[in-house]
Amino acid sequence: MPRPAKTREIKNHHMDSTRWNGFDFRDDDIIIATYGKSGTTWAQQIVGQLLFDGADNVDIHELSPWLDLRIRPLDERLAMLAAQSHRRVVKTHLPLDALVFSEKAKYLYVARDARDVVWSLYNHHLNMKPEFYELLNGTPGLVGPPIEPPSGDVVAYFREWVERDGFPYFSWWENVRTWWAARNEPNVRLVHFEDLRRDLAGEIQGIAEFLRIPVDTKNWDRIVEHCTFDWMKLNADRTAPGGGALWKGGGSTFINKGTNGRWRNLLTVEDSARYDNRAIAELGEECARWLAHGRP
Repeated sequence: MPRPAKTREIKNHHMDSTRWNGFDFRDDDIIIATYGKSGTTWAQQIVGQLLFDGADNVDIHELSPWLDLRIRPLDERLAMLAAQSHRRVVKTHLPLDALVFSEKAKYLYVARDARDVVWSLYNHHLNMKPEFYELLNGTPGLVGPPIEPPSGDVVAYFREWVERDGFPYFSWWENVRTWWAARNEPNVRLVHFEDLRRDLAGEIQGIAEFLRIPVDTKNWDRIVEHCTFDWMKLNADRTAPGGGALWKGGGSTFINKGTNGRWRNLLTVEDSARYDNRAIAELGEECARWLAHGRP
């Protein structure tokens, strides 16, 4: 079976996949990939804590940029990464077929049930400050329609997001499908948000082993504590992008609840059944089951 390869470019209000085309990979670069609001910041925090032995002052979002985010000057991002002497951690929200895939790097893909993603995404979208919209829509090079504040409630938001496959952000199905297809690649590991919630220490250990990061046992409890949702929310100035400056309420708004299942009493039985059937049709039964529940 051929290894993953980039076959297309994606450009929209948030992303420009061409920004990866000149990236100079180093051996053991770590790429954290997700569809937004699936556990990206959580995974970055875990990797940062493993790399820096549970230090209190790791500003992970300064160390680990979202390279495909088009509103930050690419030359500055690349220069910052080139200057890093530690093992590098880079974030992406691209589907795998729009991302440069290197055998030098290790890729962590974090996923979450789409219903939980949308509940978190709605809060994220609803609380974006006007200046963030200005950056996304006003930075030269915008391709496609601008992004606007959400209208309607979260249930209406979910229905439109499913019906229009990720609107107003980007395709959900292709993101999950392309990474799932690469799940057996030796330098790819799939992680599920629900598994992180169920067994945080066990998942951190598995990630450390996959990335071949040795862990000093005297630092272990501190590493796990710094990766809990409560600790991250209390220290959102270091864990949220830019300290959360582009969201109303700051970093504690960006790092919102970290809970799943808020949709259960709001979506109708028909809504959930329609989504479940669509997931199977788009992803196949095995992937759809994993996406909904994590590991058995």
